[in-house]
Amino acid sequence: MHTPARRQARARAQLTRRLFLTGVGASAAAAAGIGALGLAEAQTQPTPADRFGRMFPSLPPYVPADERCRQAMLSIGAVGGIMDADDDLAAGPIQLILDPALSAGNPDNPNHTAGITFLGQFLDHDMTFDQTSPLGTPTRPEDSPNDRTPALDLDTVYGGGPGVDPELYESDRRHLRIESGGLFEDVPRQGNGTAIIGDPRNDENAILSGLHAAFILFHNRTVDRLVATGFGGDVFAEARRLVTWHYQWIIVHTFLPLVCGQPVVDDVLAGGRDYYRPEPGPAFMPIEFQIAYRIGHSMVRPSYRLNLQGDNGGPFFGFIFDPAAQFEADPSDLRGGVRKPRRFVGWQTFFDFGDGQVRQNKRLDTVLSTPLFRLPLGTIPGGQPPISLAQRNLLRHMTWSVPAGQRIAQTMGNQMLMLQDAMAPYGIALENQTPLWFYVLAEAEQLSDGLRLGPTGARLVAEVFIGLMQLDPTSYLAVAPTWRPTLPSTAAGRFLMQDLLRFAGVDPAARGQ
Repeated sequence: MHTPARRQARARAQLTRRLFLTGVGASAAAAAGIGALGLAEAQTQPTPADRFGRMFPSLPPYVPADERCRQAMLSIGAVGGIMDADDDLAAGPIQLILDPALSAGNPDNPNHTAGITFLGQFLDHDMTFDQTSPLGTPTRPEDSPNDRTPALDLDTVYGGGPGVDPELYESDRRHLRIESGGLFEDVPRQGNGTAIIGDPRNDENAILSGLHAAFILFHNRTVDRLVATGFGGDVFAEARRLVTWHYQWIIVHTFLPLVCGQPVVDDVLAGGRDYYRPEPGPAFMPIEFQIAYRIGHSMVRPSYRLNLQGDNGGPFFGFIFDPAAQFEADPSDLRGGVRKPRRFVGWQTFFDFGDGQVRQNKRLDTVLSTPLFRLPLGTIPGGQPPISLAQRNLLRHMTWSVPAGQRIAQTMGNQMLMLQDAMAPYGIALENQTPLWFYVLAEAEQLSDGLRLGPTGARLVAEVFIGLMQLDPTSYLAVAPTWRPTLPSTAAGRFLMQDLLRFAGVDPAARGQ
């Protein structure tokens, strides 16, 4: 239902757009390196599906792309800066899990299990992949290809299908390739360890690689089920549809309610999208979402228990990344790109199977776990610094000339947070101006206690996720919005990640550990 406040916010957004196009925002457009005519054209021409675009084209960029602001971004995201959780890494990966006092500034989220982080990363890789825009250098989004389809269609798993990417498939062109890591499944790999998968980023860490392998098995078990029940049509196409629809169901009914809150999800589904409205053009990936959705980085723990019995019969604990593990044949951290017997995922750590073994995410707030400030170069596109994930996220604001978080909150009619004090030490205390990514995290921290996103971040994220599915003519929301899951689950008519993992045969009971 559209409330009066929502209607007023939309009216303000339309007024802002008209004023901008008649000259009020011309100086801001010039600062972004975009002429007023170019912006007007960007707003009247549909954004191609294979390019990035804007949800709020009339809003000016947060800061000019000059060296002063670049240095400010680097300072905010630096090791030991305001976003560094200062986790006590010297205590080791086990104690960082067992002793909350060692991460006093980086508290757990009681509502999220640790697997939500990696599910969120998997979803990101399914929607967006920017391999061309230079970090920190202003670039028109429309000039940058998105190397993923802007849809939740699992193209990271299926690639272009068996006819286009046969290396991903068995010779029957129905089953996806899967290999063994010594004890349990692993993604297919070349002799040098490089994963043979639809998106190399899904091998960035051991948990994400394990999730990709689980989706391969989920598809293969669905193929087997269709054959066993005598399905007479195109088995591969039907298996892909079933897998994709169950995956989309999990997004709508588990992931988005946890991250955005059920009321926001319900309102977007029932009342429509106010800000992500690419119609009559195709769905595209908006840069505001591409920046704001990096909120998942705040949920990452410094260390994890990867499994219960993989390390000589005992649990395997590791930092998510540890520079000291760079040249180890079987790294002590959880980086990807390695096949060894102990590097499999015990999913009871990441999703709740009722055995008391599950661990939690970190809260959505303005701090990131300390290992994320020292990324291995192998996880960075091009292998070039900066190695701080926070610095890279902040510089990306300058790449896309992203509006301030306060501007977007104001456009939506939401309470505006005044965060000048946080920015003042860095020489960019512009009135009511904060980088969108930092703003969305601060909003979650201050207005939702870090348990879920605040109103601006939640609306932005929910509208894009739901919009991408509504605009995909093959999704369940477009084809059959009242559809309910049909594959085996613990409760009829619903489907959780635990059900997916059980059906794939990678759950704790199937492993016997």
